[in-house]
Amino acid sequence: MEKVKIIDHPMYQLLRDEKIEEFNTRKGQGEAAPSFELCDFRGLDLRGLDAHGLDLRGAYFRGADLRGINFEDTLMEGASIAATKISGCLFPKALPADEIIMSLTHGTRMRYFP
Repeated sequence: MEKVKIIDHPMYQLLRDEKIEEFNTRKGQGEAAPSFELCDFRGLDLRGLDAHGLDLRGAYFRGADLRGINFEDTLMEGASIAATKISGCLFPKALPADEIIMSLTHGTRMRYFP
């Protein structure tokens, strides 16, 4: 399995610096976000993030604050949300609730089932 990483991209750095509003503005103006596959988001406050269309496969969110984020149109397979705050989140329909709970409580990687 590949290791979680920190990438050198200005849009990722905005998230690492918790500049969510600026990230959303730039994304809304058409600036392309890179793939955040396997990226490290540990302990970050990402509330308010526009996650529409983002690739978060395999991302690592341990201890992050994800409250209220709509992940419905986000790629999240293999992501881990151990010990995160997720109240008010909307997850992809293909992601079973038990996978979310297992990831939240035990740190497992979330799997989709067709």
